[in-house]
Amino acid sequence: MSTSPRLTALDALHRSLGATMTDFAGWDMPLRYGSERDEHNAVRTAAGLFDLSHMGEITVTGPDAAALLDFALVGNIGSVGVGRARYTMICQEDGGILDDLIVYRLQESEYMVVANASNAQVVLDALAARAAGFDAEVRDDRDAYALIAVQGPASPGILKQLTDADLDGLKYYAGLPGTVAGVPALIARTGYTGEDGFELFLAPEHAEGVWRALTDAGAPEGLIPCGLSCRDTLRLEAGMPLYGHELTTALTPFDAGLGRVVKFEKEGDFVGRAALSEAAERAAAKAPRKLVGLVAAGRRVPRAGMAVVAGGEVVGEVTSGAPSPTLGKPIAMAYVDAALAEPGTGGVGVDVRGTHEPYEVVALPFYKRQK
Repeated sequence: MSTSPRLTALDALHRSLGATMTDFAGWDMPLRYGSERDEHNAVRTAAGLFDLSHMGEITVTGPDAAALLDFALVGNIGSVGVGRARYTMICQEDGGILDDLIVYRLQESEYMVVANASNAQVVLDALAARAAGFDAEVRDDRDAYALIAVQGPASPGILKQLTDADLDGLKYYAGLPGTVAGVPALIARTGYTGEDGFELFLAPEHAEGVWRALTDAGAPEGLIPCGLSCRDTLRLEAGMPLYGHELTTALTPFDAGLGRVVKFEKEGDFVGRAALSEAAERAAAKAPRKLVGLVAAGRRVPRAGMAVVAGGEVVGEVTSGAPSPTLGKPIAMAYVDAALAEPGTGGVGVDVRGTHEPYEVVALPFYKRQK
């Protein structure tokens, strides 16, 4: 079996733009094109263009599509309106998080589940196994789509030049079919940067033409291509969890502070219900470690896996850390003991290679865009 990474439809274009490529979840992906800081700041102030074709699209269709997803996932998917999307999770029987997902309801009995690249096969296998007894089909559509995102305050104006779709009427966490640069696309208003923006699902053979059209339309507005590196600092500033860091099979949604995505009020059983009910009761009785923001007093950057310390004791663990271009300081997300989770708590440090660097606990997110 070949272990060479998969290539997106835009691979040759990234290389022609001088991108630094990296293996990410079995895909060859652009890490950066130039300066990570410039790419990050472009998304915050103008617009950035991302290739997200590594994400995993899974289509669920049939009379029981909604019932299957309500059973397989923790959210109330049957209540999602056509043209809307919902953030949710798929959990194990023991409540551990297999992945966080966005589910789009494309038609009355057709849904698109978008999984993280690293978990796409796991999610596909789990949905297929959980489909037993339901009149629904689970289809691997990873090869059917390229995914391009345009993110940042200038993105609506840029995309309007290339589509006659009603972008003004398109709400956050919604999607509508339309054309972009003359080709069919599902236009979704979701994102992972903390900014307004759009994700465009289209046939792989159309990806390069749409990317070039967006580049041309956006150049006067300051749009530049952006890699995965700045995507990580953007989502970190926005306090958005990343699977494998803030979310793992060792944590339930309640441990991750995301218990709100679990909908016990929906009808019928769902995978993990009993375990998650116990997790909810545990969390209510004794708060688990809480996910908090940490802002550095100094310049040393915290990294995932480093210990959070207070009073000579280990009180938590860093899940993500990076220099924040927007704040101008190193920041981190970390799970810490509930007693130390109040914003403003001092006396907390991160063990950076044997030195306890001082940090302040802050509320997430670090950054919120001005509406």
